[in-house]
Amino acid sequence: MNQVRRTIILCDRPIDYDLKKNKRVKRMRFSVGPGGSLVVTIPYRFPEQLVERFMHEHAQWIITQIERFRQQGGRLSRYGRDHYLEHKEAARQLAHERLAHFNQFYDFDYGDISIRDQKTRWGSCSRAGNLNFNYKLAVVPEHIADYVIVHELCHCKEFNHSPRFWKLVEQTIPNHKEIRKQLRSF
Repeated sequence: MNQVRRTIILCDRPIDYDLKKNKRVKRMRFSVGPGGSLVVTIPYRFPEQLVERFMHEHAQWIITQIERFRQQGGRLSRYGRDHYLEHKEAARQLAHERLAHFNQFYDFDYGDISIRDQKTRWGSCSRAGNLNFNYKLAVVPEHIADYVIVHELCHCKEFNHSPRFWKLVEQTIPNHKEIRKQLRSF
């Protein structure tokens, strides 16, 4: 793994971050650690000029996350148990509210809603229609959380990723392809 310390100006503020290159990662990802330290991890062959462009596009979200961690005095780590417990209820409330909103358009039956600490998934839908969401939905931009929620809701009707499924998603999230690309970075 390769690591370099860098500084970028976001919203007229200098932000220090560690840029890490890792052979095992497939996509760029951001993490904010104790005290608000920002780490950007990228695959080895990832074009570095895209890192700063993406950071500028998501500047407000990055600054919000850094400030949140600084205010907490570094008590929470990005993926620690405390972070999960703190955001679990916020994610549950968000999921219930946004499901109620979007299901006005779909009128699908779904079962229980669970919030989990999942390493690689943002959400899932069981054959019984139970919806599971990652607690990190509480800390991503709202349009990304909405996409994940609608995606899983649409699996209640189409339990696959067929063109019919994507047409359902497109009814309420017309820019779902763009949002999916953004989601891969989180």
